[in-house]
Amino acid sequence: MLADTTLIVREWPERPDLIIYPIFDVHLGAAECMVDEWETFLKALKAEPNSYIIIGGDMLNNGIKTSVSNCYDETMRPREQKAMLTKQLEPIRDRILCGVPGNHCGRNADVDQNPLYDVFCKLDIQERYRENAAYNVFRLGDKSANGAKNPTYTMAVLHGAGGGMYIGSAANRNERFGAVIDGLDILVTGHTHKPITYPVGKLSIDPQNNRVSHKDFRVVVATSWLDYAGYAMRKMLPPTAHCLSAIKLCGTKKQIKVEM
Repeated sequence: MLADTTLIVREWPERPDLIIYPIFDVHLGAAECMVDEWETFLKALKAEPNSYIIIGGDMLNNGIKTSVSNCYDETMRPREQKAMLTKQLEPIRDRILCGVPGNHCGRNADVDQNPLYDVFCKLDIQERYRENAAYNVFRLGDKSANGAKNPTYTMAVLHGAGGGMYIGSAANRNERFGAVIDGLDILVTGHTHKPITYPVGKLSIDPQNNRVSHKDFRVVVATSWLDYAGYAMRKMLPPTAHCLSAIKLCGTKKQIKVEM
């Protein structure tokens, strides 16, 4: 398994506009999993040119006896969940830019097993998997092409941590973490099941050119694919919206748009 700090670099010399969907918290195998919506998305993705996904963990519910989830409510066994996810992702394996595990994946850590890593190995894309965080560089264009400006984008992907009942708690944690990564354009997390996107600004001191510059980065918290029931209802947690984010990267100039 490659180190977290090993960059994942992808290049598109033809400079297309890209659409990247952050896919987190599908929880395949949970009784609440929005299976029909998930499979409809996968089918639609195959028909979209220059559209990709990043995988941010908890793709499988992986309910076991020692977990918070009630394993007896699962619609399939953990090994069946792995097999199903592999089958679903195989037709779009070339559209998967990176993957990191979530806390549900970590339920098997005491026996050194990670179901999402197994899926990536089965798909033969384990070089795009990172154990904690995936740092990506997306280069668009050929520098020799008429001297045109070729945008480069950087993206950090982590499952996310913490919780809290309200969106603000997740937003604060992500803003703090993103601010410590110099050169970051986009931070993508999930875990809280509270979809949100917002820009954050910070200052950078450039001693070589004797100036202080302003730089923005974008935070994207991905949606989950769960109906409101089960654990969330028992714990009196408020329902969260299901709102898929689309990160749009312009191919001809440095421009980021996030649609929800």
